Amino acid sequence: MEIDRTDKRIISLLMENPDISQSEIASHLKMSQPAIYTRIRRLKNRGIINSLVGINLKKTELHIAKIEITVKDPQKITNFFSRCPMCLNGLITSGKHNVCLFLISEKLRAIECCVDHNIRKNPEVSDVEFNVVINPMKDWIVNLKIYPEKLEKSPCGKICPKQPCYQIESCLGCPATIFYRGKFP
Repeated sequence: MEIDRTDKRIISLLMENPDISQSEIASHLKMSQPAIYTRIRRLKNRGIINSLVGINLKKTELHIAKIEITVKDPQKITNFFSRCPMCLNGLITSGKHNVCLFLISEKLRAIECCVDHNIRKNPEVSDVEFNVVINPMKDWIVNLKIYPEKLEKSPCGKICPKQPCYQIESCLGCPATIFYRGKFP
């Protein structure tokens, strides 16, 4: 998976401006547009570059939390959260904690409820560290799962009105369901 200097310059230009045309790249690099097209296609086919349409978290008022967990079966907890619309991503890591999750919500208390009921109460979890992201250093573009047609049951299988945090209005509910009390997404 070798990337030469020209590929690196093309990637750099695309990262600075994803809407830049191949002709503009060709002009910057003093190459022909067909040569740029061929290189971009090769980079895409090899999976080196990809396009992402998403929401810039730095421009929203969403709360972001980084949750670090020590758990017996990391795959089990990342599989559970892979279906959660509040979960931006989950990482299996090395070190003291073996899972790192990034969760978002309009209400910080909703993230706390999710962690309390789905992580802290999990008997396989031995340690949890909850950190709030104050401000991302750079733009943070994520492709949130948006549900135009709301579900009656959340993707994790829970029914919001039966959850204690939802009943006392600490939680907004799952953004994928008809029970969601938030505005975004």
